[in-house]
Amino acid sequence: MRISQRLREAWWQFEETGRIPLCLDGETEDTVAMATQPIREQSLDGRHISVEEYLSTGYEPDCEYDDGVVVERNLGEFEHSFLQTMLGTLFTVNMDRWGVYGLTEQRVQIAPHQFRIPDVCVLRVGAPAEDIVTHPPLIAIEILSPEDTIRRAAKKAAEYSQFGVEHVWVIDPHARVAYRGSAAGLELVPDGQLSVPGTPIAVRIAELFKKLDRIRAGSGKR
Repeated sequence: MRISQRLREAWWQFEETGRIPLCLDGETEDTVAMATQPIREQSLDGRHISVEEYLSTGYEPDCEYDDGVVVERNLGEFEHSFLQTMLGTLFTVNMDRWGVYGLTEQRVQIAPHQFRIPDVCVLRVGAPAEDIVTHPPLIAIEILSPEDTIRRAAKKAAEYSQFGVEHVWVIDPHARVAYRGSAAGLELVPDGQLSVPGTPIAVRIAELFKKLDRIRAGSGKR
């Protein structure tokens, strides 16, 4: 069986510390920052743009914004899109019971000059209904695309945590694993169950992958 590089990397770190740190051994913050840059960044017309220009410009697909630079995101493929749809739907159909709802591709302003777009953003019922989310959501979920790296995901998880997001989940559909994120890095979830303590919210990624496999196989059965 072929094991992805991301899974090997995650497992080595998990065996040693039980956590995937933001900085790996022997690396400096600058090294990690270089290694975790998005695939492409652009300054329109060779210049940085203002927050106002970013917000008034339409991007297809939507882009993030980092201190004057428009950041293109890695596009999801079938597995990414399927899981994103399933998760957004799961939170919304359980809105009454869980007290939350899910949004996909929602802009979140994590700092005055930083905007991120989590794959799924989970808000409490009763939270401000903002066109651009400026209050920390309960959960931010990132689903890795083939081009994404664990260290890049760890950097983004740290940004969400520093903004005040209580729960950051990262799902790798290719390695079939999930992580909890914090300011310290990513922690592998051995049992594959993502939950919010003190609430009935629980997501078993094995069930999501089972549905994905059925679709892949063409059965379409539940």
